[in-house]
Amino acid sequence: MLFPTREPRLPTPGEALKGRPEPEFPLQERHTVLGTPLGGPYPAGLEVADFALGCFWGAERKFWQTEGVWTTLVGYQGGHTPHPAYEEVCSGLTGHTEVVRVVFDPSVVPYPALLKLFWESHNPTQGFRQGNDRGTQYRSAVYTHSPTQQTTAEASRDSYQQVLNAAGYGPITTEILPAGPFWYAETYHQQYLDKNPAGYCGIGGTGVSCPTGIAPGGS
Repeated sequence: MLFPTREPRLPTPGEALKGRPEPEFPLQERHTVLGTPLGGPYPAGLEVADFALGCFWGAERKFWQTEGVWTTLVGYQGGHTPHPAYEEVCSGLTGHTEVVRVVFDPSVVPYPALLKLFWESHNPTQGFRQGNDRGTQYRSAVYTHSPTQQTTAEASRDSYQQVLNAAGYGPITTEILPAGPFWYAETYHQQYLDKNPAGYCGIGGTGVSCPTGIAPGGS
């Protein structure tokens, strides 16, 4: 992975790179593991969730291995620059996170179960880093697609904060916001660890279990 040379700091809209009106690369058609289309529209009854938990290579694998997940793809979200390239995101001048988009069947894997996987797969107290990966693109985030997702994510954060406090961890720094534009990443990033089984995976949790039944309802 690439590391920015400047002190991690989110750019203002005026500081952010301008980007481009159209993507420079096409979206890969199908998931290399699941065989499902990456792009929408998705079949009726499926829902979408977006999670940022560090380098998206290992993060995406966590979700595609989960029963009830129909497809996954990686991209950039939470910043200012339209249609950014990977190198631009790594510069820290777009404001984006590295995000995994998860398309799932809520009758098989409810949204709270995906949140549990999200919290337990990384350290959400580290700010602009995850493990050895340092930069604004590695910050923890949940981008929600409904008011129910927003409420459920906030409740799960509050519940997990209690058990993290008991384990000696600091405040959760995860941003939980309604989803904005999702810009898909380059083809070589999609299902990277399937294409490169020995590739880098920086995903690692705190070892602290997230409570089950963390919030009522689902997505």
